[in-house]
Amino acid sequence: MRMSEPRRGYWCECWTEPVTGYEGGPYLRASFDAYSAPQADRWVAIALRTISPALDADASDEAWGWLYASRVQTRRALLRMEPCRVSVTHADTRITWTIRPVVFLPLAHRQVAELPACAHDFKPHQSD
Repeated sequence: MRMSEPRRGYWCECWTEPVTGYEGGPYLRASFDAYSAPQADRWVAIALRTISPALDADASDEAWGWLYASRVQTRRALLRMEPCRVSVTHADTRITWTIRPVVFLPLAHRQVAELPACAHDFKPHQSD
């Protein structure tokens, strides 16, 4: 989406991390720029509906609990421009979706015919 001025929206991420025995993580799995609260919480809802058949019974219950009972609180918080987090734990992995209010800034379009002048100042290092 191309914009000419700053625009409010939400930065959404999906992270996974082991919850037992392993000191790695968390790992960023996906990110998404949403331009409305409904679009942001829909991204999480679609992900939860998609993975719920593969989750263990407890994680599936957590997912459907959010979908049916807690999603409305998430939407209200987003409309107040408050950050939100949704997590489910499957086996030894915690999956967390975060949604943060942000201001998206317009940037130079990557497809313009002429690059900005500063782009020509970069000189790649040549190896010997």
